[in-house]
Amino acid sequence: MSDKPRIAIVTGASRGAGAGIARGFGEMGYTVYVTGRTVSPGNAKGWDGTVLPGTVAETAQRVTELGGKGIPVVCDHADDAQVARLFEQVMDEQGRLDVLVNNAAYMHHQLIQKAPFWEKELDAQKIIDVGLRSAYVASWHAARIMVPQGSGAIAMTSSFGASCYMHGPAYGAQKAGLDKLAHDMEHDFRGTGVIAFSLWLGPQLTERAQIAAETNPEQYEGFLAMAENPEFSAHVIDAIDKSPNRDQLSGETLIVAEIARELGVTDRGHDRPSHREMLGSPRPKNPAAVY
Repeated sequence: MSDKPRIAIVTGASRGAGAGIARGFGEMGYTVYVTGRTVSPGNAKGWDGTVLPGTVAETAQRVTELGGKGIPVVCDHADDAQVARLFEQVMDEQGRLDVLVNNAAYMHHQLIQKAPFWEKELDAQKIIDVGLRSAYVASWHAARIMVPQGSGAIAMTSSFGASCYMHGPAYGAQKAGLDKLAHDMEHDFRGTGVIAFSLWLGPQLTERAQIAAETNPEQYEGFLAMAENPEFSAHVIDAIDKSPNRDQLSGETLIVAEIARELGVTDRGHDRPSHREMLGSPRPKNPAAVY
């Protein structure tokens, strides 16, 4: 491995899981491009309507404080031109890209509301635009950097909602779609040195999760007692990319808690529960290919 800092992009990292993953990379000395739309708090709100903290600059500063180098980039992942400029900036400044984490997703204010999808606003489907489509676009740009350099990893932040009912059809379709993107990208990446995989994160200790626990205590308090620090996922991504088994893990949908135990990664010294028995299992890789 090179002594130079590893270069990562974490999309949707103003707050939440993305911000935590960026911080986790900072703990390992990465240079992290932190993307998001938030320049000043106000445009993102919790489930109870309160303004959520967090900006791209604040996350980037925290990455630097933890030992890495955080670089904030204001980027709306619904805008392909802005995404293209992001990758151009990384190449202009670094000349390479080691890790892309596709985490950006549109979070509708009715996401966790207990109502059938037709009673929610149609805008709830935008998680497919910024969440699934945006992951494809970012991965396309990343592949055009990583394949020529002969190395790299693309990680999708997915969830058990890809399998079980969770937050409604739009959320489930987005997560299932991320898993399939990673599965099929692996086929195209074979022999290039680049890997792609999808991660089912457990409950995350994020700003929105804390509000969700207060808004729907019977639904979330039990989960939060077992919740993962979002920095944990960054350490798992790093371990997967450095694993001698990385090619076999490429294309897989992996439960963070399970692959962490396999690779010897802990969450601040703690093993986290899998939730497989309660929420379901990822689909295995399918070896069939049709052109």
